Amino acid sequence: QVQLVESGGGLVQAGGSLRLSCAASGLTFSRYTMGWFRQAPGKEREFVSAMSRSSGMTSYGDSVKGRFTISRDNAKNTVYLQMNSLNPEDTAVYTCAAGTVAAPAVPNSYDYWGQGTQVTVSS
Repeated sequence: QVQLVESGGGLVQAGGSLRLSCAASGLTFSRYTMGWFRQAPGKEREFVSAMSRSSGMTSYGDSVKGRFTISRDNAKNTVYLQMNSLNPEDTAVYTCAAGTVAAPAVPNSYDYWGQGTQVTVSS
């Protein structure tokens, strides 16, 4: 059974940083592209970032470029999202996903999803 478990969310002031983690089990982690998406209340799911299985390629949504950094540790079956210079517009539930994807920004490309972790940025 595949499980993706996010952690690291919480409440932070604007300008602060958080590091999210997503621990995967039940799959051969190194074979999967890992992505992060977020969804704020009343808004559609938004692509945040993705990293290819070999860590050779990364991509970011326009709203987080230059502030967020994705990384992965295949030995630990974990993907991370370092979030800096947070602002209230970053408030959302952040969810990681795994897939053998050709279109990393497209949610339907992913096979497995975590439950999400709440990130709240206060002004």
